[in-house]
Amino acid sequence: MAQQTTPAAPTVPTRIRVAAHRLRRVTPRDACRCAAGWVRSSPGTHVWLAILAVTSTVVAVAAPHTREMLLHHYSTNLVELHRHPIRVLIGSAFWIQTPSAFAFYTVLFELVHAPAERWLGTWHWLFTAATAHIGATLISQKAVFFGIRDDRLPHSLAHTVDIGVSYGLAGVVGVLAYRVPVRWRWAYLAAVLCFFGYPVLRGGTYTDLGHLTAFLLGLCCHAATPLPRPAPRGAGRR
Repeated sequence: MAQQTTPAAPTVPTRIRVAAHRLRRVTPRDACRCAAGWVRSSPGTHVWLAILAVTSTVVAVAAPHTREMLLHHYSTNLVELHRHPIRVLIGSAFWIQTPSAFAFYTVLFELVHAPAERWLGTWHWLFTAATAHIGATLISQKAVFFGIRDDRLPHSLAHTVDIGVSYGLAGVVGVLAYRVPVRWRWAYLAAVLCFFGYPVLRGGTYTDLGHLTAFLLGLCCHAATPLPRPAPRGAGRR
């Protein structure tokens, strides 16, 4: 019987040439179809981004006094939380104070929110982001309240502009720890915990405390993650 030989694996240069050849064959229609599929796979992320695009445009073109009125109207500061808690807790997640930062947040949404939504499903992803956003806001503003009461913080913080999407992002970064392979998970957690925790240890602002809180709340959302798939029958046997 003739001995069968296993074909040699393609070399790295060969793989690069094959990949380049495939890229040359991609048409604009293929690219549009791929982009549309990505958007459909994470609809909540892209609806959120679309709303941010509109509100950022409004902030960019509005007169200064109108801009200040809008930002204060949706700020989760102590005064607005006391008067209109539901409105500001929801509305603050759809505004950013600096419109020029929209492009930066778009990249973060595509790198953090979109993969998380595809993995968790839209409703579990939304639950995680909302829990982090609302929980971190309430805890950080409670810290502001105690700071003002004890004369450690200026009273003007009760009226400050406090809006944005970063708490939701930090929470989803937390829950994504369960997506990281186990061998890298502790390194991921240590790196992110240092990133969010170091400013707090250095006496950071209430926003730094909010980011750390949001990350920890995201870690607490393990129940929102998909159940692990059972190993195939007979796996590991020889």
